Amino acid sequence: MAITSVVLSIGTELTRGELVNTNAAWLSTMLTDLGLEVIDHEVVDDDPVHIVAALEHLSHITKVIVSTGGLGPTTDDLTTAAVARALGVDLVRDEASLDAIRRRFERFGRTMSGTDAKQADFPAGATVLPNPIGTAPGFGVELHGARAFFMPGVPREMKRMFEEQVVPRIRNLAFKGTYQIRLRTFGMPEGLVGQKLAGVEEAFPGVIIGYRAHFPEIEVKVLARLPEAELSEEPRVAAAARDLAERAAAEVRSRLGSIIYGEGEDTFAGVVGRALRTRGATLAIAESCTGGLVGHMITKEPGASDFLLLDAVTYANSAKRAVLGIDEEVLRGHGAVSAECAARMAEGARRVSGADIALAITGLAGPSGGTDAKPIGLVYVAVASARGTNVEERHFTGERFNIQTLAAYAGLTMVRAACT
Repeated sequence: MAITSVVLSIGTELTRGELVNTNAAWLSTMLTDLGLEVIDHEVVDDDPVHIVAALEHLSHITKVIVSTGGLGPTTDDLTTAAVARALGVDLVRDEASLDAIRRRFERFGRTMSGTDAKQADFPAGATVLPNPIGTAPGFGVELHGARAFFMPGVPREMKRMFEEQVVPRIRNLAFKGTYQIRLRTFGMPEGLVGQKLAGVEEAFPGVIIGYRAHFPEIEVKVLARLPEAELSEEPRVAAAARDLAERAAAEVRSRLGSIIYGEGEDTFAGVVGRALRTRGATLAIAESCTGGLVGHMITKEPGASDFLLLDAVTYANSAKRAVLGIDEEVLRGHGAVSAECAARMAEGARRVSGADIALAITGLAGPSGGTDAKPIGLVYVAVASARGTNVEERHFTGERFNIQTLAAYAGLTMVRAACT
C-alpha cells in the first residue's frame, strides 16, 4: 500500500517570509517520484516547543518525515535539541562527526569554535547522516513508528544528503504502483495548457495531471497511480504504472507540441546549451534591456564555456557603437529600440566574437520611458548566423522583471531554433 510522507521545514526566516521555501517543493517532488504519497507540508519557527509539537502531530499521521533547517552552529539552530526532547533522550556527541567538522575547517584555514562543535551532537540512538559539502551533518530517528530524517536547510547540502543518505533508507518503503513524468513547458498560459489537456485523465484511468506554475514556465506532472497490490505483485505493477504514465505523457506531448522543451530537472537555458553543443555551434550575446540576464541563465548551467564566447551588456548607445560597431546613423535614424538596431547588435556581436550564432535583445522594460510609438514592453530580438539575420518584434506585459524574463526566454527560443 502507498506509504505517506510529510515535509517539515524549520526556520523563523521561513515563517516570517524572509526566505522562499524551495526545499519543500523539491522534496515533495522527489518523494512523489519515489512512490510515496506526500500528505502535508508544515512550517514552524525556531522554537523548541513548536518543533516538538509538530513532530508529535506528524509522527502520528505518517510513516516518513523529512525535515530541513536548524542544524547549524548558531543559537537559533535548535532542531537537534528539540528532537531529543521529543524522544525523551539526551544529546550525545559523535566523535567521528566532530573530527570531520574540524578537518573541514582546517582545509579552509580556519579554527573550529565551540559553537561549531555542537553540530556533532545528536539525540542518543540517532543515525548520523554525513554531510560531505558542509559542516552540519544530518540524522535519522524513529518517533512513534515514523521514520524521521533531519537535514540542513542549505538547498545544495540538503539535496545531496537526501539523495545519498535518505533515499536508500526509504526507497524500500515506497509502493511501486506509481510513476510520474514531469514535462516542462514555456510559451503558453496555464489556463490554455489546462484546456488543451482536458480529457487526458478520463482517457487514461489512473492518471492524474498536475500543474506547477513557475514564471514564465508551466510544469505538467503526469502521475500514474495504479490500484494497490500485494508485495509479490509489485514488479508487475511498477512496470504497468510506468507504461501508463508514458502513454499518457505521449498524449500530453502530442497536444502541447513545441511548447514542451524538456523533462524532469531540465532548464530552458540548459536545453538551449545542449542544442548548441549538439550542433557544435558557438554563441555570442549582446544585451540591452535584459542587462545580462541571458548570459546569467546560460552560465548558471555547467559547461557553458563549451560554446559561449561573449556576453556584452551594451546598455548605453555609446557602448553599442564602441563595442558592437553600430553606426550612429542607425541609432539616430531608428533609435536603440528598433529592428534595425537589434539586427546590427547581433551582427556586431557575431563579428567581434567570431561566434556561429549571435543573439541580441533591445527593448523597453519600463516602468518609464515608453511612448505611443514605442510602448513599455516593446522588445526586438535578433539572431545572426551564416543563414542571415532574423529579427522578431515582441510585445510583453507586466512589471520590469517580467518583461526582462520573457525577453530572455524569447531570445533563447530563437537561438534554439537556429540550431535546427
